[in-house]
Amino acid sequence: MIAQPYQLYVERTDRAKNMARYYAMSIDANLFGELCLTRRWGRIGSKGQTLIHHFEREKDAVSLFLELTRQKRARGYRTRSAISGESDR
Repeated sequence: MIAQPYQLYVERTDRAKNMARYYAMSIDANLFGELCLTRRWGRIGSKGQTLIHHFEREKDAVSLFLELTRQKRARGYRTRSAISGESDR
């Protein structure tokens, strides 16, 4: 059982480069009780791609979740509300 929910949805947009990408992750238990980190990414509005990682321990799943979150933030991905706030400036 997962101690707390882990979900992330971030976007990276740049009109000059015609870039509109999303990245989503969540940690959930599957029907067999295994912990799964599900990653989805692609162009905003498209189905995109999906990758599922299976873990025996929650600690390992959370560790990968946090590492991927750091990587995406470093590359410029932001939450939708942060993106809206930047364009108002």
